[in-house]
Amino acid sequence: MSSQPKIDDALREAIISRPDVILDDKDLMHALIAANERAMGGNIVDLRGLAMERLEARLDRLEDTHRSVIAAAYENLAGTNQIHRAILRMLDPMEFEAFLRDLGGEVAEILRVDAVKLVLESVQNDKDPAVQRLGEVLSVAEPGFIDDYLTDGRGGNVRQVTLRQLQDADPEIYGDDATWIRSEACLKLDFGDGRLPGLLVMGAEDPHMFGPQQGTDLLAFFTGVFERAMRRWLG
Repeated sequence: MSSQPKIDDALREAIISRPDVILDDKDLMHALIAANERAMGGNIVDLRGLAMERLEARLDRLEDTHRSVIAAAYENLAGTNQIHRAILRMLDPMEFEAFLRDLGGEVAEILRVDAVKLVLESVQNDKDPAVQRLGEVLSVAEPGFIDDYLTDGRGGNVRQVTLRQLQDADPEIYGDDATWIRSEACLKLDFGDGRLPGLLVMGAEDPHMFGPQQGTDLLAFFTGVFERAMRRWLG
């Protein structure tokens, strides 16, 4: 006669009537499998148990992938909404000075960057009163400066959007803010035939805000809209 206690009748009936409760409980299934392995002895290989472990590990990986895909989708949607809001705000001003001041103000806040600078190449100097009034946002550079800045003086092809981390930000771009800028997005601007290029730079204190491994589609779209807005002011 067995000395092992029998399972309570009520519990037994509950398990028989709803076996899915056991099957859906991961801890209970682990306990049952472990008990089955102990009953078979150490020299028996339970192929079903191994298969379940592998399926469980695979399911965990699929769940992690699923969460990552959802997180990336939400992040992309949030980024798209952010760019759209910045563009709408950028198109509001009816005067050029207000347009530029908004870049360093509300547009920068919407994009969550710490500094926005616009560099225009020109054969003229930066002593123009309008340039001096907008010195926090606007600066003038000699022809060739932008390509040299984007390639670190090495030459070669220049991308429309360049994302990178910085050790020492350029004071010629950021002024006094250069001491704490650690990453930047550089958007090269094409104002059309016969015009020198421009550069819109977004700087961040966070070194991980911008990096070469990130996608540039949204910033490329923003660049295209900004170029068209600037052409309106340039005439």
